[in-house]
Amino acid sequence: MDVKLIQERRVFLGNWGNLRGNHKRKLRRKTTCCVAVLTGAAERGGNEGTRNLNTVYTDNWFDKLAIDHLSEAVQATSGWRSKKSGYESLVEVATMASRNLNQIKQREAMIEALQRAFPRPILSLIRTLLPQSKFAREYFAAFTTVFFAWLVGPCEVKESELNGRRERNVVHIHKCRFLEQTNCVGMCINLCKFPTQDFIKDSLGMPVSMIPNFDDMSCEMKFGEDPPASIEDPALNQPCYKLCKKKEKHDTDKLNQLKKRDAESKIFESHPF
Repeated sequence: MDVKLIQERRVFLGNWGNLRGNHKRKLRRKTTCCVAVLTGAAERGGNEGTRNLNTVYTDNWFDKLAIDHLSEAVQATSGWRSKKSGYESLVEVATMASRNLNQIKQREAMIEALQRAFPRPILSLIRTLLPQSKFAREYFAAFTTVFFAWLVGPCEVKESELNGRRERNVVHIHKCRFLEQTNCVGMCINLCKFPTQDFIKDSLGMPVSMIPNFDDMSCEMKFGEDPPASIEDPALNQPCYKLCKKKEKHDTDKLNQLKKRDAESKIFESHPF
């Protein structure tokens, strides 16, 4: 909650009962009295973040196994190790990657980690058995809510309109666990949103658009919908939370600069002078 000072006034009491009206008015003076009101995110001029209100999770044996498996995959591909356990280890190694790798390298590392975490033969089999269809889109949505709540938090399937008809192809994440724990817009974009969209499309043949809401930390995954081009995605124009240590704007200009620099470095490596 933000506090605004909307009025300042205090009355000097003294021997108030023995004074006449004119004397009472003369003895009035201003000092500080604070009245608090709630202000919205837009009025604050940025995303505030809610690290001090983090959801408490009680992970079961399957959740812990899945978290450790993904954390190990991220550690193996990023090159950093974490001494922590559970979800904290995943957050710690992701934070190391975000601080030491540029945006392009972050996404590449996470895609490689996902490829390591999920066996290619199983993904190929799923892609063969479930080509693009209404059934496949709804199946992926339902599967995500059941088997990936340990990663993103509680979620549910919702309807949307696709190709002129209603489908239950949307996963609504009430409050993303990863975004809540990292408290960083850039980590959400570069270590979750973009890598996940690319990984699902490339490995399962299913386009998916992830639309995070940085005000309430919710998110929607729309299976069957192509996301915007990476350099045109509105998420890149979001300022980071004030509580984020990096406090940087993850915009398209910076992304284009990184792409150009990455391309130039590859040319230099292939043609050493």
